[in-house]
Amino acid sequence: MAQKEISNHTYLLIILSLLLTGMIFTGLADSGISATAKGFLKIQTHPARLINDYIEIAGTGGALLNGALVGAIGLLLILVSRIPLSGPTFAAVLTMAGFGLFGKTPLNILPIFFGVYLSARLVGKGLRDYLMIALFGTALAPLVSTLAWELGLPPLAAVLAGTAGGIVTGFFLPAIAVSMLHLHQGYNLYNMGLTCGFFGLFAAALLRGFGHEYAGAFYWFEGTNPYLSLLVPAMSLLLIAAGIVRDGRKVWKALREILTIPGRLPSDFIDLVSAGGTLLNSGLIGLAGSLYIYLIGAPFNGSVIGGLLTIMGFGAFGTHISNAWPVVTGVILATLATGNSLNSPGPVLAAIFSTTLAPLAGEFGIPAGVAAGIIHLLMVLQTGAWHGGMNLYNNGFAGGLTASLIIAVIQWYRTNKEEF
Repeated sequence: MAQKEISNHTYLLIILSLLLTGMIFTGLADSGISATAKGFLKIQTHPARLINDYIEIAGTGGALLNGALVGAIGLLLILVSRIPLSGPTFAAVLTMAGFGLFGKTPLNILPIFFGVYLSARLVGKGLRDYLMIALFGTALAPLVSTLAWELGLPPLAAVLAGTAGGIVTGFFLPAIAVSMLHLHQGYNLYNMGLTCGFFGLFAAALLRGFGHEYAGAFYWFEGTNPYLSLLVPAMSLLLIAAGIVRDGRKVWKALREILTIPGRLPSDFIDLVSAGGTLLNSGLIGLAGSLYIYLIGAPFNGSVIGGLLTIMGFGAFGTHISNAWPVVTGVILATLATGNSLNSPGPVLAAIFSTTLAPLAGEFGIPAGVAAGIIHLLMVLQTGAWHGGMNLYNNGFAGGLTASLIIAVIQWYRTNKEEF
């Protein structure tokens, strides 16, 4: 058994390394070395609040290099902490790489890691014990950038303010994350989205109280680029091929088994079924998501690719086609009913990230999933303003609130029905 776990770890390490390296080479092929380096440096000092699409701001090369390095930092921390690669860590690395295309940078995530480390030491533990909270807690990286680059402070004071803000943020995340998980009981896959959204409300209120105005900053690349259009499908095909190689003929049986799992946290498909079936599942999710983007005519920009990488990552930790489609259908219905366009930024990202509520469909059926998707779209279009765009996992925040509401209603109904 131990040998199998090590083997899975090594296999996943190779796959993730290939994906991150592929992002870098794609950026270099598109933009060249000089433009890639300039773009990367520009991103480090740019505001990071939602939605700052780094491809629009700094070009394809700089954005992809930044995303790959953010993902690599997450992967390195996992390796240094000696935690085996599995479903949640696979999801964390791809999510970090994805959000490295629109919000995270190597500079604005490091203070949060240190804050979580201090929190762990306070209670006699190590970063290893809270590593998942640290990795996903980088959703609040825009808070670091806001303090550093949006307050008009002198350079040294700006760096100190951003660093201190990130450390304080990371310090409080472990305590909040546990409480938030109880609210939705594992039916919101992006639990740290709810956690960071909750913390972001207080941080935004504090800054507003001291007179900071959140000026509108919206960057959304709308051009076409074959490198960007083909990146996710190519990565998906790599995952599919890796899954087939890993499990052989048994991979399809493993996939069928995964499709029967509700997906409620924590559902590590690699541990519950197999690494091969999980990689196949992640690849199929990437292809399905890409097909949806093609069909509605949305651009493959930093935010969209970041979203697709995230759901591919969670294809190892709760999401599959069977439990995701009802929620996405709900988002589509709500988008059309409210007169919005399917390819406008909010609905596009909501459709992708609404799969955070896939466990509701997996556990309670198609109607519950569709209802969750409808509520999610209505919520997520509002919640970004609440925290001033400082929580990158805004869909996880809205999803957590939606899941908490639906679970409360379902449990009330079931409890009272049994009493009769």
